Amino acid sequence: MKQITRLAAFSALVILISSCTEKVGPNQLTSKEKADGWVLLFDGQSMDQWRGYCKDAVPGAWMVDDGTIHIQGSGRGEAGANNGGDIITMKKYRNFELSLEWKISEGGNSGIFYLAQEKCGNDSVPGAPIYESSPEMQVLDNDRHPDAKLGKDGNRKAGSLYDLIPAVPQNANPAGEWNKVLITVYKGTVIHNQNGENVVEYHLWTDDWKAMCADSKFADWPDFINTAEEGYIGLQDHGDDAWFRNIRIREL
Repeated sequence: MKQITRLAAFSALVILISSCTEKVGPNQLTSKEKADGWVLLFDGQSMDQWRGYCKDAVPGAWMVDDGTIHIQGSGRGEAGANNGGDIITMKKYRNFELSLEWKISEGGNSGIFYLAQEKCGNDSVPGAPIYESSPEMQVLDNDRHPDAKLGKDGNRKAGSLYDLIPAVPQNANPAGEWNKVLITVYKGTVIHNQNGENVVEYHLWTDDWKAMCADSKFADWPDFINTAEEGYIGLQDHGDDAWFRNIRIREL
């Protein structure tokens, strides 16, 4: 009996050590991450958890490329191409942590949307782009793209709440290198973490939020000022090549 007890204790120790040192590849979850509630939004092979904004399928400009989601740049900025456009998750999320990695091409621009709404319109009622309802974490080549010098105090640089709050410190890696992001949304509090540092924090629906929006280009966008409590995660097609991987989410 003592020998069985010792073996059981040894096995438990081996399992504990294995769980602490478990290694997984890109676009995979460890046993602990699964137990903690993390879910993959991209498994490195399929985009079945995504679709185009106001579309039933993923636009052709988006592709799975060597374990990444790759938007193939049109070179036409926001005008994009006929087979492009922003993409969104299949479901909406309310309180969550969103973790992913992004890489941008030289001179490139993209973004990560959250709490986004879909306003598609029809023959009689015009639609609206995703950015009119959704806060955006900027994805940018700070060294080359003109947006880095526009806005106020760097609030269009990578990691920033686009055109509203600059990422401080500004710690984005150069074009062609991976950046790690953790976006936390919880009951109106939003935190952007970039490469291991909290760079933005703000609070939706507060007087400070409304005042900040009123003094910006978003002043006439009621769906942005009154950001929804639940919405889609989105990735932006801004006409430039960008890559995303290790996309996972945990609902809080």
